[in-house]
Amino acid sequence: MEFNLPTYLTLTRIVLIPVLVALFYLPWHLAHLACAAVFGLAGLTDWLDGYLARKMSQTTLFGAFLDPVADKLMVAVTLVLIVQADPNPWVAIASAVIIGREITIASLREWMAEIGQRKRVEVSWLGKWKTTAQMVAIVILLLGMDVWQDSLRQIGQALLVLSAVLTLWSMIQYLQAALPVLTNPRREP
Repeated sequence: MEFNLPTYLTLTRIVLIPVLVALFYLPWHLAHLACAAVFGLAGLTDWLDGYLARKMSQTTLFGAFLDPVADKLMVAVTLVLIVQADPNPWVAIASAVIIGREITIASLREWMAEIGQRKRVEVSWLGKWKTTAQMVAIVILLLGMDVWQDSLRQIGQALLVLSAVLTLWSMIQYLQAALPVLTNPRREP
């Protein structure tokens, strides 16, 4: 296991998860604003660790494993908190779609890697757009719990639904890329 600056930034995202949860439940009128800042910081470290790993030629197998795990943990935990605080059906459905897709694609990637077909399901630009929409929606939803509540809540919900649509679209693309391998009757698991 090799640790470098990009890996430490990824680990920072994981460490920020309990910080975000603790802030979320603080009886303070700007607690969700602080959560939005923590989530935004996590999003920044997500971009920065990848950029630095490539720029400084510090990509590692451990970092490649840990980065998507950190992202998915942060997003899933935050979506669960948001749904728990505001059980709106649109937010709940969009959150279930996002979390379900992440589990499905992570499993698909693991299986494809196991059979030597990982390249078929590499991260796409649509996946990056989905992630960006998701991150922005979550920050706006967190902000909308403390400030400009009605306006930000509506914008955040619309963006989260949009990110759920992008999520399904990207999942379909990944499944289509894997379909020739998944439906090959001559291939043994």
